Amino acid sequence: MSTPAISMIVARSRNHVIGKDNQMPWKISADLQFFKKVTMGYPIIMGRKTWESIGRPLPGRRNVVVSRNTNYSAIGAELVGSLDQALELLKEFKRVFVIGGQQLFTQAFPQADELFITEIEIQVDGDTYFEIPDPNDWQEAERILESEGDIQ
Repeated sequence: MSTPAISMIVARSRNHVIGKDNQMPWKISADLQFFKKVTMGYPIIMGRKTWESIGRPLPGRRNVVVSRNTNYSAIGAELVGSLDQALELLKEFKRVFVIGGQQLFTQAFPQADELFITEIEIQVDGDTYFEIPDPNDWQEAERILESEGDIQ
C-alpha cells in the first residue's frame, strides 16, 4: 500500500495567526462545524500541543498524535514519533488530515495536496502561525464567504 494523500485544515487570522498560548484566539461555531464535516471519518494527525489544546480525542475519526516524547500519554489516541510514522500507521487510508500545529504543518506541507483554510477577517496577536511557503504553487478551488457575529 502507498502513503495516504495529505489534506491540511486550518483557521487563521488575516495576519496568519493560528494560535496564542496553545489556544485558538477565537471560537467560531460555523468553522468548528465545517472542520467536523470535512474531517469526519478520516484519520487526523496532530502534534502534541494541538492534542493538549483540544483536550480529548475527536469522535468519528482515528486520532494520531505526533510527539518526540515516547513516554507521552495521549489517552484515546495513538502516539507516534514522527509524521512519517503516522503516515506508515495510516497507510491503509486513501487520505488523512493534518490538523496542526505549526511544526506539523511545516513538516507536512511538501507532501500535502489539499488545503482547507478558513480566513478569519481579524488581526490578532499570536505566537503560532500558518504560512503558505509558495502561494503560487496552489490553486484556489472554492471560496465561501460567511459571517458570524462581528467576524466575517
